[in-house]
Amino acid sequence: MDYGRGVVIRSFLWKLLERFSVQGLSLLITLVLARILDPKDYGIVALITVFTSLSSVIVDGGLNMALIQKKDADQTDFSTIFFSSIFISILLYALLFLSAPLIASFYDNTSLTVVIRAFSVIIIFEAANAVQRAYVAKNMLFKKLFLSSIWALIISGGIGLYLAINGYGVWALVCQQVCSNIITTVVMFYTIKWFPSFTFSIIRFKKLFNFGWKIFGINMMVSFYQNVRSLIIGKYYSPAALAFFERGYSLSQMIVSNISSSMQTVIFPVLSDKQDDENRVKSLVRKSIRLSSYVIFPALIALCVVAHPLIELILTEKWLPAVPYIWIFSIAYMIFIVQVSSMEAVKALGHSGFSLKFEIVKHIIETIILIITVFIGVYAIAIGTIIYNLISFILNIYPNIRYLRYGIKEQLEDILSSFFLSFLAGASVFWIQWLDIPNIIIIALQLLIGATIYIGVSYLVKMGSFMYIKSMMFDRTKQRKTK
Repeated sequence: MDYGRGVVIRSFLWKLLERFSVQGLSLLITLVLARILDPKDYGIVALITVFTSLSSVIVDGGLNMALIQKKDADQTDFSTIFFSSIFISILLYALLFLSAPLIASFYDNTSLTVVIRAFSVIIIFEAANAVQRAYVAKNMLFKKLFLSSIWALIISGGIGLYLAINGYGVWALVCQQVCSNIITTVVMFYTIKWFPSFTFSIIRFKKLFNFGWKIFGINMMVSFYQNVRSLIIGKYYSPAALAFFERGYSLSQMIVSNISSSMQTVIFPVLSDKQDDENRVKSLVRKSIRLSSYVIFPALIALCVVAHPLIELILTEKWLPAVPYIWIFSIAYMIFIVQVSSMEAVKALGHSGFSLKFEIVKHIIETIILIITVFIGVYAIAIGTIIYNLISFILNIYPNIRYLRYGIKEQLEDILSSFFLSFLAGASVFWIQWLDIPNIIIIALQLLIGATIYIGVSYLVKMGSFMYIKSMMFDRTKQRKTK
């Protein structure tokens, strides 16, 4: 498939719109729910999500990424992966259903049994729409994904809010997420209009699995290490402590995931298509890193700056213990984001075997850090993510040089200007929170002045990323006027 510049840009923008719209609306719903529900309700859901997240990674098995990477993937390939995913998801749900009492016993909370059994059904529906999402990415149909995601969130959010207002506690969160997955699946089948054919090829499955199992290994390690922290905190501390930890993590991740996942979803098929042109791949990687850094760095700095007044304003004082976690994870994600595009490129070039070995090494290091910090405290566990991402960033220099001819000097050039400018803008407005004025005015002033400084300096020094975005927007406006 020929991915022209216009197709890539439009696809990225639609994907970005989908992510920001979904996350923005989801955040709004979450804020309302968080004001109604107790932090421990969120902690309980976080405990269960550990197991459903790992199950979802197993269901995927790296096969959906393999579908995207395969240039000539056809209906038989997509149908084969669809039915295998459904089969595996049913087996995993049955396993979680039967082991629910054991999990509840592990957490010393017998009431978790029925919650686990109800919540875990999302695995099946995630499996049903996973291939749809791969089809969307393969064919750049992100506009239709946007529509299905919005409808699912609006309906499920309404259900969750109704249950929360009427005193159903944790069940409001459970029903919201289950309904969201069900509705997403139904709407995607209606809008995407892709349906599996009754075909299954063992040969095709094996070929896709030969690539996918390495991606699966990587994703499994990443998911395991992301969730094992929650498991440990939930076991040795408290659901409330886990809720604060997860709130800080999720708010920081929301900013990064919106942009990085959009970039990943769009750039991987493009890189896979251009895998024979190393110079083109390197150029795309550098451009994606510069653009994502230019947008994400100031967004994370802004989140750090407004964290305290924002949490106090929208979630009330009962959620203020989450503020230090927002600071910690924002720093950690600033280090993480610059690694995403280059590792996607390495996988797209067909070096999934190296990627797997590389991730094993990194996660051995992460394990050591976790073992050291777990008994110190929850804050130490969070700070461990900064240390891990810093080490990971240093290690990531090697594959960039080997496979992309992407030198250290070039890597630093692509990120440092955005970082220093973001820090300058953030430091210039941090003091505003000490003024004796309402929180909403504090936040508005910090964001407005900070954005003005960031964009203004970008314009004055003619920063490359800013000029590229400006020219892209100007070209689009000019094209519309000429039509």
